[in-house]
Parts: sequence; C-alpha cells; structure tokens
Amino acid sequence: MSEEKYQSPSAPRFSPVQLYQHHSRTLKCVLWLFTESVDYGPVFVQEPEGVVFPTDADENKVALNCEVRANPVPSYRWLRNGTQIDLESDYRYSLIDGTFIISNPSEAKDSGQYQCLATNSFGSILSREATLQFAYLGNFSGRTRTAVSVREGQGVVLLCSPPPHSPEIIYSWVFNEFPSFVAEDSRRFISQETGNLYISKVQTSDVGSYICLVKNTVTNARVLSPPTPLTLRHDGVMGEYEPKIEVHFPLTVTAAKGATVKLECFALGNPVPTITWMKVNGYIPSKSRLRKSQAVLEIPNVQLDDAGIYECRAENSRGKNSFRGQLQIYTYPLWVEKLNDTQLDSGSPLRWECRATGKPRPTYRWLRNGAPLVPQNRVHVVNGVLMIHSVNQSDSGMYQCLAENKHGAIYASAELKVLASAPTFAPNQLKRTIIVTKDREVVIECKPQGAPKPTISWKKGDKAVRESKRIAILPDGSLRILNASKSDEGKYACHGENIFGSAAIAASVSVKEPTRIELTPKRTELTVGESIVLNCRAIHDASLDVSFHWTLKGQPIDFEKDGGHFESIRAQASSADLMIRNILLMHAGRYGCRVQTTADSVSDEAELLVRGPPGPPGIVIVEEITESTATLSWTPAADNHSPISSYNLQARSPFSLGWQTVRTVPETITGDMESAVAVDLNPWVEYEFRVVATNPIGTGDPSTPSRMIRTNEAVPKTAPTNVSGRSGRRHELVIAWEPVSEEFQNGEGFGYIVAFRPNGTRGWKEKMVTSSDASKFIYRDESVPPLTPFEVKVGVYNNKGDGPFSPIVVICSAEGEPSAAPTDVQATSMSVSEILVAWKHIKESLGRPQGFEVGYWKDMEQEDAAETVKTRGNESFIILTGLEGNTLYHFTVRAYNGAGYGPPSSEVSATTRKPPPSQAPSHLRWEQQGPQVSLVWEPVRPLVNESEVLGYKVFYRQEGRSDSQVIETLKPQAVVPLPEAGVYIIEIRAYSEGGDGTASSQIRVPSYSGGKITSAQPALRSLSSSSSVLLLLALLTPSASW
Repeated sequence: MSEEKYQSPSAPRFSPVQLYQHHSRTLKCVLWLFTESVDYGPVFVQEPEGVVFPTDADENKVALNCEVRANPVPSYRWLRNGTQIDLESDYRYSLIDGTFIISNPSEAKDSGQYQCLATNSFGSILSREATLQFAYLGNFSGRTRTAVSVREGQGVVLLCSPPPHSPEIIYSWVFNEFPSFVAEDSRRFISQETGNLYISKVQTSDVGSYICLVKNTVTNARVLSPPTPLTLRHDGVMGEYEPKIEVHFPLTVTAAKGATVKLECFALGNPVPTITWMKVNGYIPSKSRLRKSQAVLEIPNVQLDDAGIYECRAENSRGKNSFRGQLQIYTYPLWVEKLNDTQLDSGSPLRWECRATGKPRPTYRWLRNGAPLVPQNRVHVVNGVLMIHSVNQSDSGMYQCLAENKHGAIYASAELKVLASAPTFAPNQLKRTIIVTKDREVVIECKPQGAPKPTISWKKGDKAVRESKRIAILPDGSLRILNASKSDEGKYACHGENIFGSAAIAASVSVKEPTRIELTPKRTELTVGESIVLNCRAIHDASLDVSFHWTLKGQPIDFEKDGGHFESIRAQASSADLMIRNILLMHAGRYGCRVQTTADSVSDEAELLVRGPPGPPGIVIVEEITESTATLSWTPAADNHSPISSYNLQARSPFSLGWQTVRTVPETITGDMESAVAVDLNPWVEYEFRVVATNPIGTGDPSTPSRMIRTNEAVPKTAPTNVSGRSGRRHELVIAWEPVSEEFQNGEGFGYIVAFRPNGTRGWKEKMVTSSDASKFIYRDESVPPLTPFEVKVGVYNNKGDGPFSPIVVICSAEGEPSAAPTDVQATSMSVSEILVAWKHIKESLGRPQGFEVGYWKDMEQEDAAETVKTRGNESFIILTGLEGNTLYHFTVRAYNGAGYGPPSSEVSATTRKPPPSQAPSHLRWEQQGPQVSLVWEPVRPLVNESEVLGYKVFYRQEGRSDSQVIETLKPQAVVPLPEAGVYIIEIRAYSEGGDGTASSQIRVPSYSGGKITSAQPALRSLSSSSSVLLLLALLTPSASW
C-alpha cells in the first residue's frame, strides 16, 4: 500500500530531508518552550566548516551549517567574502534554519569565504570563516610528447606537467602499459611536489614509454598523460660524474604544529648518489622516518622544537653536493583567556580582556553585533583589552574578540547587558518577623534589586537608626545587631533609592529568653541486646514552639528504616525520649539531641559504649608450612569493650564439610596472642585458615580466610581398605579394594602396590598400579587352577616413597564358567501374553552360576534373533511377559557367572493362549429388589482365533471410589448386593484362559434402602412395559474405561 493513501489532501509534501528538518525545527521549538525561561543573545552551537565540493558529485548541492541557541529565536544571514548575500538574488540559494544551501554550485560564482551572522533582539554574532572550494581534475593536453633521448649512465628528468586540478593530487608513473607502475628505489624517484620522474642513472632496462598518472585526493578521479618515450643515444656511454641535486625542499618550509612534514631531496649522478640528512646545530628528531631510499625525510606530529635548518647531502665516488633549507613551525591562535557574559549597572565601567597564544603572535580585533567596533570617547581598544567608561543601555549587545595571525583566526563571544531599573524587593523580604534570643546576633536583610545600586537607609519606628559598635549597616545593606536585648525589639524599615526611584520593606524584631537543654544520661555502657532510654529536656520561652531532633554520629536517625531499634517518644511538650531497643554494636557512638525553636537552636550529646562479641580478626598470614603444620599470624580483633579471652583457629579444605576447628600449639590460644601453629594437617592438601575471637560476651565473626596454601608432600600413611576378590574369567585372580581418598594420598605420583602369593608359599609377587583412582587389579596365569587360594595385600606409594600395606586377606582365583546345562526345562502357557519357564540345575564343584539366562524366539524366527532375560541367584523359574497371543515360542536356558556362560539346555516350546473374546456382554438388563440388583445379559460367543468363554466377572463399585468388588459367575446372570447407600457403577466382562475380555457398557444404579420391590414379570429375560417404573430408577450410561 502506498504512503499517499494515508496522506491528507491538504497536507504539504516533504522530501525525506525536508521531513527531517521540519521535525528538527518542531522539536527545538518544544525544547525551547520548556527549557528556556531566560532571554539571552545568540551563542554558537555549530559554526560553518570548510567544504571541498567535488564537481562530479551525484548530489549537486552544498550545505553550510550554522546553528545558535538564543532566546528569542534568532534570524540568520550569510556573507561571502565579507559581503552580505541577497537570498532573493539567485534562485539557487535557500536558507533552512541557519543552514545555507547552494544548488548547482559553480566555482566561478560560489567559491570564497563564507560567514554566518545570527541576530536576535540582544544583538548579533559573526561566525568564523569557512572556505568553499571545488574539487576537480582536468585532462592532460592531448599533444604528443617528444621522446627523450639520453646516453646510458646519464641522469634524466621526465616532466609530468599535470592538468588543472583542485585540491592536491598524488603522482605515480606507468612504464609501457597500465598497470605496470614504476617502482621507486635509490635510482628512481617520483616527486610529490613536482610530479616529475627522476632517474639518477639511466640503464638499458629503462628504455620504454612513460606515462604520468595523477589522482585527485578528494574525488579519487584519475587521468593519464600522453606517453613520453625514453630512448638511448648511440654516441657513447656517459662517464661518471658528481651528484647534481634535482629535487629539493623549498628554502623555507612552513608547517602547522602537529602536522606531518615531508622534505624531498634527490640527485642525478653516476654512480647513483647516496642521500643523507642532518639538522644543523641539532639532531634529526627521533620520531622521523626516511622514505623512498632516504629521498624523503618524514617528520610526524611536528612540534616547535623541531624547527631549524635541515640539510640533505648527495654523495658518490665522484663528489658530493648538498642543500639547506629552514623548517618553520607555526601555531594557530589558541585562547588563553576568553570573554564572559557580563551584566553591569548603568554608569559602571566595563573592562574585557581576551588573550591568545600563537606563532606568529596574534593580533586582535573587536566586533559589536557583527560589525567592527569603532573607538569613541568612552570606548577604548588596546590589543585584546576593551574598556568602556560609564556604560549605558546603548552599549548593550553582543561583542566578539578576534585573535588572528596569518594562519587563522578564532572568535570569542560575550553578551553585555546594561541594567537600569528602580529598586524592588523580592517577595520573601517583605513584612518579616524575626524572633531571636537574648545576647544573640540579629541580621535583618535588605537587598533591593536596582540599577544603579540603590543607597540604603534604616529606621526604627520613625527614627533613623544610628550605627554604633553594636549596630551596623553591612555592605550589602543588611542591618546587624550584636548582643540583642529587649530594648532592640520593635519595627524596623529599610529604604532603598537610586535615580530611577525608591522602595522600602519593614520587619519586626522580638527578643526572647535563650533556650537551655538537658540530656541524660551523659555516658552509659551497655551490652549487646540491652535497651536504654535517653531523655532530652528543653527549658525555653513559653511563647515558643519547640521541636526535638535526634542524631547518631552526626547523622539524623531514620526511625522508619532502622529495623525497629529506635523509637522517639514525646510524652511532654518540653521533653522527648529516645528509646533504643535490643542495642547492637553499630549503635555505639555519640547521640545528639537538638532543640529547635523559632528563635534559636541548642544541642547536646551523650555517649553510649556498647560491649559485644569481638569483631573479626585482621588478615590471616601463613608464615610457614610443613607437611602437617602451618604457622599462622593475624592482627588482633576489636574487643568491643570486653577483653578477648581466646582465639579459635579453623581450617577448610576441598575434603572437609565447611570450616573445622583444628588442633593448635599451644592448645589454648589466649586473647593476647597473635600467632599459633595448626597441627595434624594432612600432607599435600590445600587449606584455607581463619581465626575467630571470643570474649565474655560471646564469639565474634570470623576473619577473612587466608590465601589457599598446600601442605608439603609426605610418604602416604593410609593403606587401602576392603581388599577382596571379584569374579573373573578362568585362570584370573581379580583383586579389588577401596581407593584411598585424595585427601590421604600425601603427594603427587600416587599409586598402588598389589602383592600376592599362592597360599603356603614364601615369595610375594608385586605389581604397580599407577592410577590413583584404580580399584581393581587382574592377574592372569594359565597355570592357575580355578578356586586357587592366594594371600593378597595392597600397599600405597607416591613420589616421596612407599607407604603401608593393607592386612593380608585370602582370595581365590576365578572358578571358571558353568560347565553343566540346566535340566528338566519346561515351558507352560499362562495367558495370552505370559509363559512360565522352569528348570533344574546340577550343583557343580567348579563354575557355580550367578544366575540363568533364558533365550526365546518365535517359531518363524531364527535362534540367532532370540531375545534374552536374566535371573540372579538360584531362581529356577521365570514368567516371560509381553508375548504375542496364540503364538508358538521356543526356549533355551543356560547358567552364567563372572567367567562367562555355560552350555544351553535342550530346546523346549510352548504356545501362548488365544486372546480373550473381543465381544463385550450385550443386551444388559437389570432389576433392583431392595438392597440388591439382579442382572442378565446375552452370552458372549468368541471368534475362531479367540479362547472359549469360561465365565463372567461382574465389577461393581460406589461412585467416587476407585476400589472395585468382583463377582464371578459361569452363567450370563448374577445378583449384586448393594450394602450401602449411594450410587453404584456396574460393568461385566467375559473371561477365558486368555484373560478378561472387553467390558460392557457401564450402568449407574442407586441403592434402595426402602422395602422390597419385585418385578411384574417372573423372569428378567422378558421385561415389559410393566417394569418401566423400575427402569426409571436407573440410568444406562455409555461405555467408559473402568
């Protein structure tokens, strides 16, 4: 959908740029409405920047930006080369806010220096100059260039003669055809100043066609010159000659501070000259780099001390030549002292000074409202100083100071407001009543606003106030009375006057008795958890209201956020209590009570000392570590006003359950100790340590844990436990043990030594197990008969040595896999999905089974696809479940143990029973007679592939219960008792040797607790309409899952 469908027919249409500018203006207006409440003159937010406009640009517009903040909103004008631009004179000009836009710019008409002039009712300011220049690159002359012919060994200069261009261009040369560029080296050089190609010594390989390629640095446009052929003369070879410098930097090079300077120097000569550089009376800056085989000296970020005389020297075996030139560094003007907006009373003097640094030293000019300031009788300009004697309102406006040298200019702006008004007083100074206490100082303010500054006079009643040692009029006009007394009470009036008018204010002074304060108790010691009440009582003038304010350690107590510990109680008008409940250590300190009246404020302090458990000890340092001890030191804990009685040392390792108290030397660490030794540590375990202090009040918080440190290695001391045998294959001795925890391995390289020997022999066989996590070793020897007894022990070792062995135990070698197959295997069908498989097993002296595996498969399948089920122990039967109904299965049984499987039994077979009937009992009819229900239904007839019906099961339960009761019957009828009141749910299933069949529809029958109800018909099979009243007592429901 196009945007135009959402546009009002009368709404103006904007381009994306116009929309952005429109909303920017709207936003600025809204912001100004809310943020600008003071009027002021223009202040630049953005001044125009110089623009280089590519003549081949896609968007044929130039925008010069200018933005100021001012209130009222300013208007904008633009100047080019100092002359105001008439926007109406050229359709190409437009102004959006302060941005000046030139469409289809032309170098002939539009290049130059531009300035923005912003004006509102307070004055005008002029922006710095911004240069508009045009970037272009012309074409080379199409004239064929004459071939240059030289002797071999002679030097040559190939001229580029670049086309018209702006601004800078980059030169390169093509040899014969593009893009085969001439590579610069000690023999060939391309000057980026002249564009020429210099070959110091021509060789045969230089013969060819040369093309100068220039690239504009702004537009990236490139053009190629016509080729210049270079040929060799045949009248001989050029002999050797001394260097001749063809390219060198100017005699004077000027560069701005911070710029990168590149000085070129290249010479023709045979042999090829070598270029070297030096700085006369100094050193080449260390940051300098030599480029292009030393033909270019590059100095980045030049500073003032890099200035000086530089010399390049060309030298070969035939002689040398040199050139010297001076590098001068200039700096743009930079403000040291700028102007500030100033407000002056009419008639006051103005002195403004602006100062800037720069090289050459800047000169100064002054502007008023964008125009040069003309000195007059009252106006004097001396360099950067502007002085105006006795300013008046005509001097108000925007002033600018320009600091400039030949490399640039900077502008500083400020607004001068000249004030002229009759005296006025702020509303808060009018009709004041001042209440003070005796002997205090009274200051009655009198600060009228007016220009020139008003003169002040005071009266008490109708008499002028006379100044004395006790009564004085201050420089700001206020009246000060020292050591106030009752005689100072009364009405005072202040009168301010200047040439434009006068104004007065009045104030009443009332002198009261001073307020005194009593805070009790002054100093108290408490224990954590106790409570206290501080009482603060004020003795004050009865006519004054009084308020109380409580502080702790100089900060106001927040009664809402202090956890209910503090409560302020005001029982009487002249006293207040501070209740502190369940005091904590943090509540210790100086408590202040400040009594405030309208006349004065007095305060007092009381100190509370709180005794409590110690604070945490300082940093714990591990001074020394051994394999089982650690020497620790710490800084004492704060005793919290109760001496520390003891310290407790705790440790934590990856193997401990949190922090554990460790044994120490000395065993008891008294409160005056700051070090102890932790003992009975495990070797090669990483520990952290902390210290806890205790005093008579209790135990404090623990210190910060020490750094983690590992105890030294030691020979292991803990042998493996629970060494025993495991079942294995024939001829194997399987030895198992419980691995030693890493906590007790005591070092790196931990492993096990397994030692064993046949019972009754002397020598031990030892095997190394290098894994610290190992828990089993298997020794295999084909000559070892089954169940041969061995004496076995398992030891430990690490890099520090061998540790202890476990106690010797007797373990027998593996007995071998079972050798006899189970006998008397029988398979009996139990249901449609279950078959019972039973067997007998002959006891063997060797190869005792751990259990039996039963394999079974369908008649149409191969024995290889048999599924298996295992039993454990001496079980001699298993019931297989999940089988398919009416399917023939085959079975084998074999014994197994850890050594493997014995031979299978002979195969037996059995067929699962047919599935139960799928037909549900139907045509269910019933009759209720008192507390029982008689049921009758049609007999179920099974399908050919279903088992015969053996009888029926009637399931009934009370509604809301899950447990059902069952009545079995051989006939399609039954009587169901309903012993309790409620609704019963009944359903019927046929059953066969294949299990229970499908359930009938459920019926809901309410039990009947009244008299006997009999049917009108003798048989249920022929229920008629006469029994309809009985049918109303029950509701037949659809079949649902039981």
